[in-house]
Amino acid sequence: MIYDRAPLNLNEVSEILENIPDSERKEEMEKFLKKFLKTKPEHAKKIKEELEKLDMLKIKREHIVKIVDLLPQDTSDLNKIFIDISLNEDEANKILEIVKTTK
Repeated sequence: MIYDRAPLNLNEVSEILENIPDSERKEEMEKFLKKFLKTKPEHAKKIKEELEKLDMLKIKREHIVKIVDLLPQDTSDLNKIFIDISLNEDEANKILEIVKTTK
């Protein structure tokens, strides 16, 4: 049963998987997550919190999830996430600074 439709980053999915009983499908999902997880859960939470603190109207929850999952290193990477919105240089630099310095 679906209770809520909210985008989740891969670390949040990993935490949810811990509460699911062992099965073949759970193992497949864990293998998939191991391939693509780039951060530890604590690091991902800090990045998410810092991005939310920016309180920019342009940044939606979906964008925050992608930033945490992909960890963009420069503006070209960041622009791939913000396809539908154009960020000015200052906004992009603030986001990239959070990704680089939050640990």
